[in-house]
Amino acid sequence: MSAPARGPLPRPDYRELSPYAPDRRPVEVDLSDNTNLWGTHPDALAVIRGADTDALARYPSLYADALRQAVARRHGVKVDQVTTGCGSDDVLDSLWRSLAEYGGTVTHVAPTFSMVEPLSRMNGREARPVAWSRALADPETLFEGDPLMVYLCRPNNPTGLQAPSEWVERVLEIAGDDGPVVLIDEAYADFATDAWIPRVTRYPRALAVRTLSKAYGLAGLRVGYGVGSASLIAEIEKSRGPYKVSRLAEAAAVAALDDRGGWVERTVHECVENRARLRAALDDRGTPAPPSSANFVLLPVEAGRAVPTVHALREFEVGTRPFPDCPDVGDAIRVTVGPWPMMERFLAAWDTVRTGESR
Repeated sequence: MSAPARGPLPRPDYRELSPYAPDRRPVEVDLSDNTNLWGTHPDALAVIRGADTDALARYPSLYADALRQAVARRHGVKVDQVTTGCGSDDVLDSLWRSLAEYGGTVTHVAPTFSMVEPLSRMNGREARPVAWSRALADPETLFEGDPLMVYLCRPNNPTGLQAPSEWVERVLEIAGDDGPVVLIDEAYADFATDAWIPRVTRYPRALAVRTLSKAYGLAGLRVGYGVGSASLIAEIEKSRGPYKVSRLAEAAAVAALDDRGGWVERTVHECVENRARLRAALDDRGTPAPPSSANFVLLPVEAGRAVPTVHALREFEVGTRPFPDCPDVGDAIRVTVGPWPMMERFLAAWDTVRTGESR
């Protein structure tokens, strides 16, 4: 009996993928990954320090019910309108897998979260970028080619842009009740002025996704969640599978979301103040950064200078993230906003690097 025919390895649409590998060489002041530079939520830390043996020796709950309840309390939604995962990108991946038959297109506004294109390809979809300027002028362009899904990041990474709420509403109206799924990535919504959780639950094919890696300081635990209609959540839960959030991560996340001491509110307030202060300092230097509604600013640099600028700043032990040739932007670097002494370190290095001086 002959052996069954086997397909190519890797799968054809995997061949151009490469592992996610940003420059993470340690530096004294790392402003490259948009995490909470004030540290970890103290209530979450207390939970971890007080954990017992079962927290590690036993499996977690199947579908993180305690975390779903905490999210429901936090946003005033029902538990069956909440899904969770190992970071928000896990929730995104679960949604991708739950979409219609293999193939099809995912439309996203560009530039945006760098994992959208790889996640699309991993799940057998084609990613179609649409420049922000074009999409904002005419949201109908997001629906050209009959996509399976439209991905919006609000506030957007890496630009910090917060698309007008009326514009998002128009996108949802165009999608309708039986059109493409509309995914609103709200990873940075804690630093913005308004959000689509819980409004998104009014739309049967819309999902808003959050992470605890930013405002809550839990990036190392990998916890994310999504809120949407109960029918959509039920399909995502099938794709998600069991045991995705560890016992320790779930318990810490519940404590952080409850935020009884107001730590998140205080650190977000300081971050927003420092964001405005940093932009003012950059304006004074003649190197303005566009408005941002996130915990970072995107700073334009000369064409072809994004990567060299990041390397030059690293010589001064300051880490930032390069974004070469961004649509509507050009070359730029992204700078996470943190406590002001960190911003002073960045500005001192920036003053030297931008004038072409060497250390």
